[in-house]
Amino acid sequence: MKTIFVVDDNNINLLSADEALSNYYRVYTMPSALNLFELLEDIMPDLILLDILMPVMNGFETLKKLKSNKKYVNIPVIFVTSRNDITTESLGFELGAVDFISKPFSAPVLLNRIKTHLEIEDIIHERTTRLKKLKNGIVFVLANMVENRDILTGKHIERTSIYLEVLFKAMLKYKVYYNEISKWDFDLLVSSARLHDIGKITITDLILNKPDRLTDDEFNMIKTHAAEGERIISNIIAESGDETFLQYARLFAGYHHEKWNGAGYPNGLKNLDIPLQGRIMALVDVYDALVSERSYKQPILHEEAVEIIKGSSGSHFDPEIVKVFLLCEKEIETVSVK
Repeated sequence: MKTIFVVDDNNINLLSADEALSNYYRVYTMPSALNLFELLEDIMPDLILLDILMPVMNGFETLKKLKSNKKYVNIPVIFVTSRNDITTESLGFELGAVDFISKPFSAPVLLNRIKTHLEIEDIIHERTTRLKKLKNGIVFVLANMVENRDILTGKHIERTSIYLEVLFKAMLKYKVYYNEISKWDFDLLVSSARLHDIGKITITDLILNKPDRLTDDEFNMIKTHAAEGERIISNIIAESGDETFLQYARLFAGYHHEKWNGAGYPNGLKNLDIPLQGRIMALVDVYDALVSERSYKQPILHEEAVEIIKGSSGSHFDPEIVKVFLLCEKEIETVSVK
């Protein structure tokens, strides 16, 4: 059963809405925006019916606050109000309301409007889910193409995605770069990280899978994979117009070998000039290289890898990200041995 919140400072209006809807929906009525946000901490509604003329926080202010929060931004809001002038409606739609219902309302009209918007939301949700599955499927195929060619790194893409997920959650928990990362789509972020080495498809197998240490010329060829990865994904973006999913992937691919002190490649960027996605991926990429076996080296212990990363804070890695890594390294060690 769908859940409807009704917010109105008039008890008669709350009672009327409850009587009209309770046979069809799970209805919660509340007399103020304050009560609304308190209940939102525990229950997520499918739709909110919202009065405009309320004390302390009016309907417009309430809608602004809802739309500014990533958790609530997609909840459809219908204004139920006695104000039905053009200015009021224009402002409401501009702020993100999906509809207006005039007071006093009739039960059939109220039910019909709600039914219509919930059906629309269901269609949007279904299509969004299908699109996300399609994107994840494309990423999986492309990432496997890279991993199947680069046989020496064995499951590197899968592992780094897991480490990144742990590190990203810890950054949210400890509020590191929170204003930026709290706006990111977590699922798309982790999925797109699988494309960070996509540029390796341009590298010959003779170099990519060479069992011995690379010569300087061969290593310089390997280093081109970062710029090539950004170029490949940028070309896809130019064709598809993707504004989030592939943008994450482009930044992971192009900047995960930059170093905090400017000694990295391909652009020699320093400090905050390196996109945050690149700074995060740089750390998990190196960690996996340290604890994994390669044809030219044996893996080192987790504790040794942690010390190397700690010692590279402020040179190779962003010091703030290293601090978070040190707070979650035990969890990373746990997933690294699975």
